[in-house]
Amino acid sequence: MREDLFKPRLVKQVGMQPGHRVLDLGCGTSTLTILLKRRQPQSMVVGLDGDAVVLARAREKVAEAGVDISFDAGMAYRLPYPDRSFDRVVASLLLHHLTSDNKRRALCETFRVLKPGGQLHIADFGRPHTFLMACVSLIVRWLEETYEHVKGLMPGVIRDAGFTYTEETGCYTTAFGTLVLIRAGKPEGGAGGSEGRNGTS
Repeated sequence: MREDLFKPRLVKQVGMQPGHRVLDLGCGTSTLTILLKRRQPQSMVVGLDGDAVVLARAREKVAEAGVDISFDAGMAYRLPYPDRSFDRVVASLLLHHLTSDNKRRALCETFRVLKPGGQLHIADFGRPHTFLMACVSLIVRWLEETYEHVKGLMPGVIRDAGFTYTEETGCYTTAFGTLVLIRAGKPEGGAGGSEGRNGTS
């Protein structure tokens, strides 16, 4: 998949400001994480991933890039951060790897760690926008991890976690299916604690 087609737009969409704290969920080897930091050097960017080998490579790439990024080991559905820790959370090609239950837990955890007025930015598979993509999606639409994506149910799943608005901001055709960009917001008066409606914290 040509990540250079959507990642620059995703980074721009995040709308980082100086002093913002930004979390890259499922950061992998840090390609997107580095782009985020370079977009706004005066922000604090944190990458989280559950794979120790991947995180080791991410740290190597960050050292080579000469940017200041911290990394934590952890899972998206059990975040190791206090409530209201971040202004932005980014999840690129992560959620479709999670089971339906863990997807919901991850979204509730994301809502919890976002500050009031914070935003979640997602790049992941979505409802096919063309007949060809609908045919491609037949291969994966009945898998638990991808069903909600290709059926176009993710905006509702995101709102169920407590987010007050969701909007699709971009759409890309790939060899694996339709990729969509989504922006979701936490209300300015968002409560603390176990905030997501289905949260487990």
